Amino acid sequence: MYHYTECGLKNIWLANGFRNEKTAYGDGVSIENADGLDRAIASIIVRKKQAISGSELRFLRHQMGLSQGSLANLIGNNVQSVALWEKHGKLPKWADKLVRLIYMGHSDGNETIRSAITMMNDMDRVLNQKIVFEETESGWHESLAQEAAVA
Repeated sequence: MYHYTECGLKNIWLANGFRNEKTAYGDGVSIENADGLDRAIASIIVRKKQAISGSELRFLRHQMGLSQGSLANLIGNNVQSVALWEKHGKLPKWADKLVRLIYMGHSDGNETIRSAITMMNDMDRVLNQKIVFEETESGWHESLAQEAAVA
């Protein structure tokens, strides 16, 4: 059995689907079909009867590729609330249900939900985008090489 803590959850154990390997940095573990494993874990989380924990919320958020701010915007709340929910694990019932619905729609390929998530991720990138200027003979202008400078 392998205790799969790399996903950020403390209660995940693998009976198989992994290999112990020697690396240049010491012993390591290779997970077979890690993306499939993460989808299976997320499916269990959204279908369980108990409330979602903070670490489970963080896991689902990462599976959807959302920042805390993007998730907050998506559900109509603020980033501080999402951060507190993840830290203390006390989501309001409405948020618990809404996150489950959003994840299920996302994983099932619902285009409306996927579009909303993409839009939130794009907005998050724009808010954190570096805008690079360069001075030319005619004055200051946005750099054409800006995309290369954006991290």
